[in-house]
Amino acid sequence: MHLDFKEIATASMILFAVIDIVGSIPIIIDLRQKVGHIQSEKASVVAMIIMIVFLFVGESILNLIGIDVNSFAIAGSLIIFFLAIEMILGIQLYKDDAPNTASIVPLAFPLIAGAGTMTSLLSLRSEYAVENIIVAIIVNIILVYAVLKLSVKIEKILGSGGLAVLRKVFGVILLAIAIKLFKTNVGF
Repeated sequence: MHLDFKEIATASMILFAVIDIVGSIPIIIDLRQKVGHIQSEKASVVAMIIMIVFLFVGESILNLIGIDVNSFAIAGSLIIFFLAIEMILGIQLYKDDAPNTASIVPLAFPLIAGAGTMTSLLSLRSEYAVENIIVAIIVNIILVYAVLKLSVKIEKILGSGGLAVLRKVFGVILLAIAIKLFKTNVGF
């Protein structure tokens, strides 16, 4: 086991930017208003399980259908690029139907462990040690859980302007990550 603080920190920041749980506070608050109680513990644990399982079997699934990790990482960098564009410009390129409940489906998947997260995990796996990525997942799930539990208080503290600024900052970070992933896997 080779724990590397730099890898853990970098992977944690990448996952934090991709998951964008702080930027999702308005969505979480809207869900809470529509359906009442949100099961923070259940959503966090299920998202963590989804991410760790995909970290291990995602590459096998890709191999089964004949796609290499670099090609998936390039495709993922494009997804991350468009997520960043959404965050920076405040536009919505992808629209999901409104959920009826705030159980596993809208929170654990796709809000926390969505397509961008899965792509990032495989991209990270091509660059970092698996144990460091798992620690980064756990760090992010702890943050996700805290944000889910404290979303109403966080919204009151930051206000709508503070949330908008935070979302744009993480959008720029995510854009830089997308470009780096693309360059690394294309071989520039």
